[in-house]
Parts: sequence; C-alpha cells; structure tokens
Amino acid sequence: MQDFIITQKNNLWWGSFPRLTQAGFGNACSCRLHGASAVAEGTLNLALHVGDEAELVLQNRCRFAQALGLDASKFTTCEQVHGSKVVVVDEALVGAGATTLADTIKETDALVTKLANVPILLFFADCVPLLFVDERQGVCAVAHAGWRGTVAQIGRKTVETMQQAFSSRPADIVAAIGPSIGQCCYEVDDFVCSKAAGYEQFFAPRDEKPGKYLLDLWGYNRQVLLDAGLKAENILTAGVCTEHNHEMFCSYRAEQGKTGRMGVCLYRMSAGKNA
Repeated sequence: MQDFIITQKNNLWWGSFPRLTQAGFGNACSCRLHGASAVAEGTLNLALHVGDEAELVLQNRCRFAQALGLDASKFTTCEQVHGSKVVVVDEALVGAGATTLADTIKETDALVTKLANVPILLFFADCVPLLFVDERQGVCAVAHAGWRGTVAQIGRKTVETMQQAFSSRPADIVAAIGPSIGQCCYEVDDFVCSKAAGYEQFFAPRDEKPGKYLLDLWGYNRQVLLDAGLKAENILTAGVCTEHNHEMFCSYRAEQGKTGRMGVCLYRMSAGKNA
C-alpha cells in the first residue's frame, strides 16, 4: 500500500493516506488546482487569513466539502500562530471558523477530537501537516508544524493531549506527515539550529554558505513522534516537497509569500462503537 495517493473528483484534486482511510478516518490534503481565489488566480485557497476575498474562499471550501461528501458548515479551524497549543474540539466548538475568522479557535496550532463526522481543517503552504489517528479510541488530530512548532515539539504535545483527554496509547496511534517543504529546499540559519538541541542531526550544513543549513522537517518530526512512543511502522510520510511541486500544492517560499493555503482535513467517518 502506498503511503500517499492523489485523487481527482469533480475537477478537484487532493492527496490522502489510504491507511488512515482504512482505519475509518477520512483525510484530504487539498491541491491548488481549479479554485476561485483572487490571491493567486485560479487557486483553491481554503484560508481566510491571506488577503483573499472571503466569498471566494467560502466557495472553495464548499467545493472541497462537496467533493469529500462533507458539510462545510462543520469545518472546524484554528488561528495558527506557529505555537504549540493543542485544543480538544467538543460539540461547542464544531464549525468554529467555518465561515469567518471571528469565531475560529484562537492562538492554536493543533486540534484533537473524538466527535464523528466533524472535519478538522488546518492550513498550510510549506509547513508540515501532522495527522494522527487512534482507531482503538476513535480519536483524530491535526497539527501545524513549521520550524517553530517542530522545535516546540507540537507533535509530542498532540500525542500527550490524546493520551490525557482520551486515554490513547502512543503505540496505537498512526501518524502521517503531509506535503510540506523538503530538506532539498528548506534553508535556515544558525538561529533556527540553536533552538533544536538534541535534534541537530536534521540540519545539514551548507559548505558553500557558512551559517546556513538545510533542515529536514520530515525527519525531525518523525523523530519527535518516535520519542513520544509511536512505532516506526506507524509513521507515514507523503514524501512530497511543496516547493518542488508548487504547481500542485501551495508554497510560501516558491511564491514569495503571495499564495493561498492548502487545507488538511481529517475526520472520523462514522460514530461506530466509539461514539
């Protein structure tokens, strides 16, 4: 089974992890093709915070939801701030940020829920999407891991929240590392490297550029998850660099910041025995 596949329906494209789907969790990483956005013309931008026209973003969200068979009014979002705060989504938070930034979940970079058919939706353009599912407890989560979230170990904190809130066991959790900037393209400096004590092996020095490094966010986050107790065989990787593939996925670096955001959506598909 491939870790990551691309699907097309109704002239929309998205990537997904079949293993998560087989475990009962719908998941989709939206591609940028065939949208209505003005921020980057024709892009399927799903984020309201990037200067796009709200009406066009909501059109894109509705098309994305329809392709996935979801109710767009239940999209549950957060105000991503490159931090490490994790919030558990209960009934009162369902639909937060679905149509306006005013009621999105504030200053949060990971959402966890056990509610069935409630799609968590976070936004990315090079930062790392981390998806988590625990089939035994019926729990899922999405985390936003840029370099700041990565060094703050938002992946570990998400696992700990699943443990504390829902008695998840790390050995039962399957995680997936979504499309994001690869080490091939992600240059950082000494300041970033200095924040990563114990994980320096994921910084490759650039001999031709003293003080510059190529950062492997995929490997770094994988190691954080291993250190949190996940099994190696339960960590999937899309292996798709968004900068190299910016014709398919939004890339902040490739487009000098003038881009939309892909949405990463995850939800438990039915109530089942864990409702």
